[in-house]
Amino acid sequence: MPELPEVETVMRGLASRLEGRRIARAELARADLRWKVPQDLAPALSGAHVLGFRRRAKYILMRLAGGRSVLIHLGMSGRMRIGRDAEPAAHEHLVMWTDDGWRIGFIDPRRFGMLDLVATEAEDAHRLLAGLGPEPLGNEFSEAALSAALAGRRTPIKAALLDQRVVAGLGNIYVSEALFRARISPKRIAATVAGARAARLVPAIRETLAEAIAAGGSSLRDYVQPHGELGYFSHAWRVYGREGEPCPECPDLHGGAPACGGVRRIVQAGRSTFHCPRLQR
Repeated sequence: MPELPEVETVMRGLASRLEGRRIARAELARADLRWKVPQDLAPALSGAHVLGFRRRAKYILMRLAGGRSVLIHLGMSGRMRIGRDAEPAAHEHLVMWTDDGWRIGFIDPRRFGMLDLVATEAEDAHRLLAGLGPEPLGNEFSEAALSAALAGRRTPIKAALLDQRVVAGLGNIYVSEALFRARISPKRIAATVAGARAARLVPAIRETLAEAIAAGGSSLRDYVQPHGELGYFSHAWRVYGREGEPCPECPDLHGGAPACGGVRRIVQAGRSTFHCPRLQR
């Protein structure tokens, strides 16, 4: 599933072609994605002027003149394709043509994504956005805010950070990477990640996400950027997907083996977690 950096990258790609433009025409190929798509979506888009974009967690909001926004979620395998070709793609459910000749398609083979219309002034009251925690790159996400959100939580910190009510938009890859940078074990009880640990974790999360966005995200399964390029942050992963490989921070012992024995993989709540058992406590 695309995580926050991938969604941010997709949003920026859409903004580069749609912001300030008029959507000349829109067509909806099917209305049975994860949830039913509003029947008036295509008519609302056709002829609409795009004012701008906003990302909230893993959701994209495209704001239209007239006070309505299109809420987009890519789901497990969704992506946006931008080009000037007129050929439809497989599993393309929504197509928009701009007044300057660009074609934007929403592609979702597994149909776990979603499209909805919402009043712009009521975006944050939408049922999918109302309970979300602070944005990890926003000013509301701080050491104090994280400590308060984790107070009393007896779940592992890895699971707590994946709870969108604690912090919005984090996913499996970037939580593993941020915990490694902060030197915090993914198995540590969340309530104990306060004070000095929270002070390490907040900037680690911010830095991990910022670097991933700068690299265009990570390329996993179906994810590519809107113009077709791959994201390259996967080349900078320090622990994720590196089970058995040398830890990049542990010194080598005689024979070239790292002091920690290599990156470990454990399963937490059905998801793979990668960590260094020596550095992360």
